[in-house]
Amino acid sequence: MAKSKGTADDDVVTIKKYANRRLYDTERSCYITLDDLGAMVRDGREFRVVDAKSGEDITHNVLTQIIMDTETRGETLLPVPFLRQLIGMYGDKMQAMVPQYLEASMAAFRKNQQDVRAAFEGALGANPLAELTRRNMEMFQQAAGAFIPGAGKAKDAEIAALKAEVAELRAELAKKK
Repeated sequence: MAKSKGTADDDVVTIKKYANRRLYDTERSCYITLDDLGAMVRDGREFRVVDAKSGEDITHNVLTQIIMDTETRGETLLPVPFLRQLIGMYGDKMQAMVPQYLEASMAAFRKNQQDVRAAFEGALGANPLAELTRRNMEMFQQAAGAFIPGAGKAKDAEIAALKAEVAELRAELAKKK
């Protein structure tokens, strides 16, 4: 059963990681794998991983390890330019803002993903994809303005080109209806 982010600490499963790299689920009283933890994340199940000896919370490290293992198996989600940019943000003056920005971006992406699904199910009005395109353009412009000085003040020619591109996308979407 999926748990929401606002669950009480009692609803957070404690996973103990032992020196032999084994993970123990204290709720089910069994050993589990990183793949099991990945499934728990996808199911919305809240958990925290602690070092069995020291009691230190190592959830961040284990979640990063799950991403690395998944990426190593060829299921790449993070493009090289993104990884380079992310690494470049370490030590930058804006570093403290990156986690909140990434969380907000992922929340917006999830929302758009849900909107697209709903649109295909016929739940939305006339042209939902055009609206999503418009919102995405606004989000990316705001993001660029926050991290690249002067990016928010694009030249008139660039703005005209973007407007033309949006118009073309709208026309293509209208044809597909």
